This record gives sequence, C-alpha cells and structure tokens, in this order.
Amino acid sequence: MLAYFSKHTASVKDDVLSGLTVALALVPEAVAFAFVAGVPPTVGLYSAFFIGFISALAGGRPGMISGATGAMAVVIVSLVALHGVEYLFPAVILCGLLQVTVGVLRLGKLIRLVPHSVMLGFVNGLAIVIGLAQIGSFKTLGIDGTMTFLPGTSMTIMFCLVALTMAIIVLLPKLTKAVPSSLAAIIMVSVIAVGINKFAPENWTPTGQANIVQTVDDLMMNNLKANAVKDAAVAVEVQDGTATQVDQNKAVDVSVLSEAQVASAVASVKATAEPLPMLFFLDSRYVLAPFTWGTLMIILPFSLILAGVGLIESLMTLTLIDEITETRGSGNRECIGQGAANIVCGLFGGMGGCAMIGQSLINVNSGGRGRLSGVVAAVGLMTLVVLLKPVISMVPMAALVGVMFMVVIGTFEWSTLHTWNKVPASDVLVMVVVAGYTVLFHNLAVAVLLGIIIQALIFAWHHATHMMADIHFEDDDKKVYQLHGPLFFASVSSFRELLDPVNDPPIVAIDFYFSRVYDQSAIEAINKIAERYRQEGKCLHLRNLNADCQRMIERAGNLAEVDISENRHYHITKMM
Repeated sequence: MLAYFSKHTASVKDDVLSGLTVALALVPEAVAFAFVAGVPPTVGLYSAFFIGFISALAGGRPGMISGATGAMAVVIVSLVALHGVEYLFPAVILCGLLQVTVGVLRLGKLIRLVPHSVMLGFVNGLAIVIGLAQIGSFKTLGIDGTMTFLPGTSMTIMFCLVALTMAIIVLLPKLTKAVPSSLAAIIMVSVIAVGINKFAPENWTPTGQANIVQTVDDLMMNNLKANAVKDAAVAVEVQDGTATQVDQNKAVDVSVLSEAQVASAVASVKATAEPLPMLFFLDSRYVLAPFTWGTLMIILPFSLILAGVGLIESLMTLTLIDEITETRGSGNRECIGQGAANIVCGLFGGMGGCAMIGQSLINVNSGGRGRLSGVVAAVGLMTLVVLLKPVISMVPMAALVGVMFMVVIGTFEWSTLHTWNKVPASDVLVMVVVAGYTVLFHNLAVAVLLGIIIQALIFAWHHATHMMADIHFEDDDKKVYQLHGPLFFASVSSFRELLDPVNDPPIVAIDFYFSRVYDQSAIEAINKIAERYRQEGKCLHLRNLNADCQRMIERAGNLAEVDISENRHYHITKMM
C-alpha cells in the first residue's frame, strides 16, 4: 500500500481531481463539526475554506488538507458555552499567533515528543467526546421551551436513518470508490428524509415541529429558541432577586415562566440569512469582547489549548503523509502556515482548525501531491457553500450524526482494548487518565500535559528506584560494588538485591562515587546490610562518600559508627 502511494508524483490533473473529491467530502464534515462546536454551520464551512486555502499555500506539507476538525471543536464548544461566540474569534487569532511563534522559534519538533501512551489516551478520549456530543442531535424543542429527546416515532426514524448512513459509508466503498461514501450517504439519506417529511402522516410530526426528520436548520433554530427561553427565565430570576446574572453554563429552571412567556421567547427567534464572511469586528451580529486584560485572561487558556491541539494533530498528520509518500515536509513551516490560517480565520469570524488526517489520506489516495490539490479543495468547498447553501440547511441531522459516528469509530484506537494487558501498567494508567480527563473536562491540552507529566514522573521514579552496580575485584579476596543511582527510601530494595553477603569474599567495598545517601531509610539499609556481612564474618567498607553523605551518617549517631580516613575511604567498624 505504501509503495502505491509513494509511486505517485505530482501533476496538475491529479491535483485538480483529488482536490475536487476532497471538496465534496469536506462539506458534511465541516457542518457536523460546526454543530459539535456550538456555532452555525456556515461558520464551520467558511472556517474550512480559510484554513484549507492558507495552509495549502503557506504550510510545510504539500498535499495535506486542513480544515475545521473535531479536536478543535471540542475545545471551542466550552469557550462558546461559557463566554459566548464573541470571545471565540480573538481566541482563534491568539491561537494563530502562538502557533506562528512556535514555528518561528523552530519548536515544532518538540510536539513530536509526546509519548505514545499519551497520544492513545488523547485520541480515544477525543473519540468518546465527539460521540457524546451527538446526543444533542437526538433532541428537539419541548413544549416547555427546553431541549428534550425526540418522541417515539421521530426517535425511531432517527435511529434508522443514522444506521442507514453508517451502512452506506461502510458498504459503498466495496462497490465503488468513484464518489466519497460519506457524501453519497448524506445525499441518499437526505432524499429519504425529504420524502418522509413530505409524505408521512402528520401525526408523526412532534408537537410544535416543522418536520418529522429534524434538519440542520431545524436543530439550529431549536437550540436558539431554547437559549432564548433560558435567557428569559434568568431575566425573571434576576427580577425576583434569585439570580444576579445570566450564566450560560448553569442549569436554569424554566418553570418560572408562564406558557405565554415561553411562547413569546420562542417567537422572538427569527431565521436570518447568513452573510458571506466578513471581518468579525465589522459584523453587526456580534458584540465585540472588550479589549482588556480580563478578556486576555479569559481567552488565553483556550488559545493555548487550541494551539497545542492544532499543532499536535497537524504534525501527526504531516508525519503520516511523509511516511506514505516517502517525502519530508517542514514541521516548523507547517506551524507558521497553520498559525497564519487561524489568524485570518479568526479575523473573518471562523472557528479555527488544523490538519485533517482523514481528508489528507483521501487526497493522497486520489493522487494529490502538490499545493494545488489543497487550493482546489478549499476553492471548491467555497463554491459549493455559495451555490448550495439552501440545500445544506435541509440536510437531515440523522445523516450528519451517522457521519460523525463513523468518524468516532475510525478515530478510536480499538487496538488498545486487546493490548492493555500486554503493555506496561504505567502506560495503561496514562492512557486512562488522559482519556478520562478529556471526557470529563473537554480540555485536550491539559489532558495531554497531564499525561506527559505523569509519564515523566513514572520514568523518573523507575529510573531512581532501580539501582545498578559495576562489580569488579581488586584482589582475590576483595570485591567492589560501584553503585549507580541515588540511595533513598524507594531504591533500598534494589540496593539490597545487588549485594550477596553469603557468597561475597571476606572483604567487600561499596563505592558511592556515582551515588549518594539521601535519607534515614538509606542509612538503615546500610546498617542492615553491614550487619549481615558482620554475621557472615566479613568486612564491609564504604568508599567515596561525599561530604554531605558523610555528615548524614555522622548525624545518625548510633545507627552507624564510621571511621573516616584521609583517603576518603570510610570503614564501618561497628554497627549498633
């Protein structure tokens, strides 16, 4: 397989055709990731264009495709939920600046030092988070103004269409690869959904809903209406003195609203046409976040996370494409390209993004090798968005959920389930911690950092607790153990296992030139091993104890009595 990829060389024809194929496949994924991030579908589509176009021109890996991704979306959804979409755009800009800085300082290679166990935990946690994020797509607006699960008939139809989407994605490539299976699945399921919405009995339609099969436009409007009801409930609580401010992340009791108030809040949400991308600070839809130190403190943690996640995923993709094409891209240039793309994307009100492993493989598989393939993919995507925007809003959520479930299945490292008992327990611990933190807190960068710290501590612990010794004989009756490693409470067991009082010759020396005595546990270990040698009728010497170790033993008092000679060889004359 790798030989097949590597034999292809760049050509204008292959780049154009592969770019068009990728453009078709980008549409459903960009929309789906926008919903994961909690932003309108057009934001995801425009983001995919800016990220893909600029990174194709300025990135360090020709033929690699970038766009809106699930990894970035999982971070963005927390920022949007906590502070609003107005804080998203400066956060994406700052993310880009941080990525450019990493590239300029030539630190891109450091991203590749992430331990494999951390990456496995990160990938598996990410897959679980993306999967759990789809639960919201199975909900609709209830009569009380909150998002509730679909009723029986609609839920059954939803499950069936999701299953059909996944089946098409799996089975179609076995018949033909002329059309991306995800795109074909969305088209076919969309046609079925339109038919159901048009010809199914009216009593199948949930109360207050326009369609039996919920579309992208339906879900977006329902979420907006639910947020409007929530804001109205908080406003009532503020008036009553039971709440002080609107908290978008807090569960709100909407029962304080009357039916008329709920209906009024729902009616206040009107569908509006999405304009073409413009500089976010010129867009009247958004209230600019204040240009203050407080704003910086809000967005900085999210920007650091976005920058780290984006670079990790991008450089992982770059390495993969390098391997299958037998070429080499520039990691530092890719950092600069991704950063520049995110800066521009943020300025135009985008959600940011990074390299896409799946789409990059589609491009390479289709013959794309040059930068032209990425440019064509981005321009083709924008063309589809402009021409087919009304059609995109009619795509059923069931189709997008099916696509995302297949992304989850493809992202999750299933091999970890049957190899967990074949790898070190410490690696399993790191994987579980990283995945668990990702799922619970949706903070990928902190999860990765936590995994690296734990892995480093485990390594340091094992390194410190496993003592070694170079053994040699000075005379026929004198054996020398030259220790390597610190002697402290955690290494005393390893220290005892090194020595052999029963079989050693009459005179034994322990050389501390490459070691140190750190605590009372170490002194006690020396005491016990000396006693064993004394019981065997043998003489034990300590060599090359530095001044600190000497003072520690002297302060031990009756734990160890040591004669100090001028040649810095210390002889244990008596052990109490």
